[in-house]
Amino acid sequence: MSEKSIETKVAEAESAALELATLPDEKRRAGLEAVADLIDERHEEILAANEKDVAEGERMLEEGEYTQALVDRLKLSESKLEDISEMVRSVAAQEDPLEKTLEARRLDENLELYKVAVPIGVVGTVFESRPDALVQIAALGLKSGNAVILKGGSEAAHSNRVLFEIIEEATADLPTGWAQQIEAREDVDAMLEMDDAIDLLMPRGSSAFVSYIQDNTSIPVLGHTEGICHVFVDREADLEMAEDIAFDAKVQYPAVCNAVETLLVHEDVAADFLPGIVERYEEAGVELRGDELTREVVDVDAATEEDWDTEYGDLELSIAVVDSLSAAMDHITTHGSKHTESIVTEDDDRAATFMRGLDSASVYHNASTRFADGYRYGLGAEVGISTGKIHARGPVGLEGLTTYKYHLEGDGHLVATYAGEDAKPYRHEEFDGEWTSGTLSDE
Repeated sequence: MSEKSIETKVAEAESAALELATLPDEKRRAGLEAVADLIDERHEEILAANEKDVAEGERMLEEGEYTQALVDRLKLSESKLEDISEMVRSVAAQEDPLEKTLEARRLDENLELYKVAVPIGVVGTVFESRPDALVQIAALGLKSGNAVILKGGSEAAHSNRVLFEIIEEATADLPTGWAQQIEAREDVDAMLEMDDAIDLLMPRGSSAFVSYIQDNTSIPVLGHTEGICHVFVDREADLEMAEDIAFDAKVQYPAVCNAVETLLVHEDVAADFLPGIVERYEEAGVELRGDELTREVVDVDAATEEDWDTEYGDLELSIAVVDSLSAAMDHITTHGSKHTESIVTEDDDRAATFMRGLDSASVYHNASTRFADGYRYGLGAEVGISTGKIHARGPVGLEGLTTYKYHLEGDGHLVATYAGEDAKPYRHEEFDGEWTSGTLSDE
């Protein structure tokens, strides 16, 4: 990897971002296809690098420094690499998010205002553990015309280096420096101070990690601090469906932020529902904790107040029995992280109350929380999941990496015409129009 300073890398990214903003979609798409092709060609090299990271991770696990969930997130495989390539191609195939006319308004005859989608600019990303995050972020950055600064965790250093080298090689004919990799912690601290050059920061990691980023920069930060997701089994639930959903939400892949951490069960169905799901969880190796009402029905460990506020990221789950829909919603509001919640019920009115009344980025009816994902949402991929409300929310795909600017097309119009005693009135007419540019000039 280049030994350039962080200042040089960010300056190159700034310059590249301006070029990317005018690069036709077919060139950005071709670059992504080249990345996918090269990943396919170099599985052996990538997996060899990943083995080094996993071996070190397992050593750290034995020493108590890493969790099993972190080591699981580190691992790549042939099928995982195929999924990564498919993700890149899916991003490439998405509709171009740039130069789209979001609004068109006629201020007067031949004076037309267009609100047009454009890239954000330079996006700094700091992420932990998963090597595929580097490729996801780079792919979405390129498709949306953004330069990216990529800082992965040291636990995935070997994997990240190889993947970044592949991205650089595959996109060598694109603006130089559009993707930059940094590794040193001091470079992160320096990056956090570059509010004049970096337009957005997107951290992915633990709550403490994201909070550190938010507390130490004036650059806008788009990220989530925790994934404390809930499934509520309502009194009107189809209990067979509820069991399948609750099991999938925890066991299908427990190490990710959209896995359920707390299962809420209405007291009217607790006696019928809990024994079956608990047996199924225990057979899958899930460590269970329950409140007092839960433990009256099934034999599980006692839950503490801390459990309701914990993102386990592993085969662990807390269970609470509630006496009403409103009690379930109150629990989620108090302990949730505004990530993803699901209600299982055959009563559409109760589902609507749940979905409208919760302030989470994603709220589901009769579906596993594991669907909270950019690829599954049809976004191609995601740079992360935002639990905030400003700019982007939920899985952040291409649209979340764009902003807008106004283009005004006139014909010698003057503000003086619309001021004073004889002022001409504005029309302010919305119309169905698209802003189109001519051929870009080099002069």
